[in-house]
Amino acid sequence: MSGRPPAHTGSWTEDPYTEALLLGRGPLYLRGPDGWSLTLEVERWCAVADAADLTVLDRCRGTVLDIGCGPGRMVAALREYGHAPLGIDLNAAAVEHTRRRGGRALRRSVFDPLPASGDWDTAVLIDGNVGIGGDPLLLLRRIAELVRPGGLLLVEVAGEDVDERRQVRMENARGGAGTPFPWARLGTAALHRTARAAGWTPEDTWSKDTREFTALRRDRVQRPASGQRAAPASG
Repeated sequence: MSGRPPAHTGSWTEDPYTEALLLGRGPLYLRGPDGWSLTLEVERWCAVADAADLTVLDRCRGTVLDIGCGPGRMVAALREYGHAPLGIDLNAAAVEHTRRRGGRALRRSVFDPLPASGDWDTAVLIDGNVGIGGDPLLLLRRIAELVRPGGLLLVEVAGEDVDERRQVRMENARGGAGTPFPWARLGTAALHRTARAAGWTPEDTWSKDTREFTALRRDRVQRPASGQRAAPASG
């Protein structure tokens, strides 16, 4: 595996995030020590797939791995579309919520051993999940190990031209706060730069209802690590 980040689960496994999922609503924020803040769309995550989500679902092919599935709206919708999806999430409440919707989900990190590694047809990173671990290059390299050669990665990106790494924590309106953890935000240009370095080729970009997305195609030949020659990818 192409390295693993430190085990920073942070606020995603704690209150107030768990409380928000159980209630199905916020307000909930990511906040940095410098005053930076991002409102999290808990109500949308806990609802059914919306019109913007459907543009992602329409592009999914075959078996689908939803990374950071949250309460499972995409997993549930993918089942209705006739796919064989699996959701993974570190939060136990999120996994349970997904299962109650009839979806298949595991409480795992993307960096943990996962079923069908190297054979997934499509992976999905939406709702800002390209920020997982705070190191998008490491994350995209890991996903390249999970998706088959020529497979797809569908990513939701920030609606602005950003390339940020920062420490954040989860906070609610009542002053509850979780443990700090590393996070990242990428706009389209930054994602494309990072993707090419991680073995992916940008294939499409689109927007819907103020949300921005990119489709990446996994290279069929694995790129060599430093000092190594390239070899054909198996699978």
